[in-house]
Amino acid sequence: MTFNHNIIIPEKIQSDFEMLYSTVTGSDGQKCTADQMERHLFKQLLKMGAQLMQLFFDLRSQAYPREEVINQKGETLPYHSEKSRDCYSIFGELEINRPYFYKKGAGGDSPLDAALGLGEDSYSDFLRELHDELGVYIPFGKEVTIIERLLGIGLSKRCVQQFIGSDAADVAAYYEPKPPPPVAEEGAILVVQADGKGVPIIKGSASKDKVRLKRGQARSKKKAVTATALYTIQPAPRTVDEVLGSLFNEKQENPRSSERSRPQHKQLWGTLAGKSAALDRLQGEVDKRTGGHIQHRVMLCDGDKSLQAHLARRFTDFTLILDFIHAYEYLWQVASALYGQDSSERQAWVLEQTRTLLKGQVNSLVDHFRQLAHEKGRTASQRKILQKVANYYQNNQAYMDYATYLQQGWPIASGVIEGVCRHFVKDRMELSGMRWSIDGAENLLHLRAVAENGDWDNYHRFRKQQRQKRLYQSDWPEEIPLPSLSTLVRRSAKKSLITGSPDLQSDLNCPYGQLPLAV
Repeated sequence: MTFNHNIIIPEKIQSDFEMLYSTVTGSDGQKCTADQMERHLFKQLLKMGAQLMQLFFDLRSQAYPREEVINQKGETLPYHSEKSRDCYSIFGELEINRPYFYKKGAGGDSPLDAALGLGEDSYSDFLRELHDELGVYIPFGKEVTIIERLLGIGLSKRCVQQFIGSDAADVAAYYEPKPPPPVAEEGAILVVQADGKGVPIIKGSASKDKVRLKRGQARSKKKAVTATALYTIQPAPRTVDEVLGSLFNEKQENPRSSERSRPQHKQLWGTLAGKSAALDRLQGEVDKRTGGHIQHRVMLCDGDKSLQAHLARRFTDFTLILDFIHAYEYLWQVASALYGQDSSERQAWVLEQTRTLLKGQVNSLVDHFRQLAHEKGRTASQRKILQKVANYYQNNQAYMDYATYLQQGWPIASGVIEGVCRHFVKDRMELSGMRWSIDGAENLLHLRAVAENGDWDNYHRFRKQQRQKRLYQSDWPEEIPLPSLSTLVRRSAKKSLITGSPDLQSDLNCPYGQLPLAV
């Protein structure tokens, strides 16, 4: 058994490095632009990385014992032969030769796969996680183009979709046992927010098979993502005038907005599985964060009656608040109907009605709008919008005691969940021409939640641990600290480099084997 790579690669790495060093320090390096040199070094260092990774695999294989092994069933397998498998890494395509153990009737095994922590397919975890992370933010077609241009690795969109699907499989299992944030970092108000946002889902084959659809037909339909947000925040009592000043950009004598705390340990989630499934998961996270440090519990949503009912049944000890911004926007609709978009009276009228709304005088507004609707001279469209808003306020009156909420220092606007629906869902899943399968959308939502919640590295560590148990019934190999190269020229050494310090100059002119790569 021979390993020619062990002889060829070290010599080639040294030769290639000397070539790069000569390029940087030689006459060519004194003529090219910084951009040209940077791009050249990047591409060449990727090639050198491929050589080093191949050397790593060869050395691991060479060092692995060829004595008989015991498989997972307790059967003894003798060494049989060498078998190879492909590995597509960020450096390109590599080959892993490893010992294969086999016994007739007992099957075969390559235990080096477990020692290396390899997955079922041929793609390295680094490469697939790079695709995953780009894929949760930008369309798959764009991200494969970017990676191919930078790394020279061209994968199909279908391959990336498979990465997303398999790598999202453990997200629910990751969050279930995850401990709550430290109490010292939490606020006194536990806040739940929920909303719905439709995404385009691919229809069945009936419409897909048609070359040209009839007028009004579409190849996709909308299905609602139930989005949730959970966080804590410190109470921030405000006055009506302070809120009005913020809404209408009025200067305040003693502004307190800069003193207000921000949401702590915000956790976002989205699912196509329905309201009950979304709130089941949310309930588990709420239970984790409930304790003596929580003094208030509030939940915010818009006027969706079904969602309000689900929240009220699930979180009986929470106070349900109608998102103030939704209620406020209805006032502008009424003002536009009464005065027109360009009227100077419009803003003044909205200001006064908003003051009434913030004081919690919802009945007064309902009566006022209905009186306006019955005045002589009202158009049909004016009456319609006035009655619509009056009914909306009346139906949600129990959730609109804004005066009390402000006094308690509670949040009254569902800006967090609105941001979730816009950024978390719409900005990624409703781009032009996008249509999703239900499974594809759900997988992306799960990984997108991991990214938005700041759990990316921890989750993928957990994912690899779970895969190791499934494939090899063993723990993930212990990761040991590896030495890192230090920067050759630090800030403190810049002056010496510019002035031509003899010591630094001798370092730069030293032979390859004595280069200060870790100074």
